[in-house]
Amino acid sequence: MSDVSAALFHVTVNGDEISVVAGATVAAALAIAGTRCSRTSVSGQPRAPLCGMGVCQECRVTIDGRAHVLACQTLCRDGLVIETTGSR
Repeated sequence: MSDVSAALFHVTVNGDEISVVAGATVAAALAIAGTRCSRTSVSGQPRAPLCGMGVCQECRVTIDGRAHVLACQTLCRDGLVIETTGSR
């Protein structure tokens, strides 16, 4: 019998630690954390993952201090720190 907890990663989204299953994208982690949008536009409009394949660029977040990373194309790993500029 396998240990289910071994398949979980702990990530931090806007200062809150959550658990996600191994293989989850950062966009999924944002949804699990209840983050309404990943960023706001220059004019303040909310933006969130739209296409799910990296074309629209609407899901850009800061991961481990690196800005403009696509949340829909990035897999979570244990200890990841995700920051958004959108609604929390």
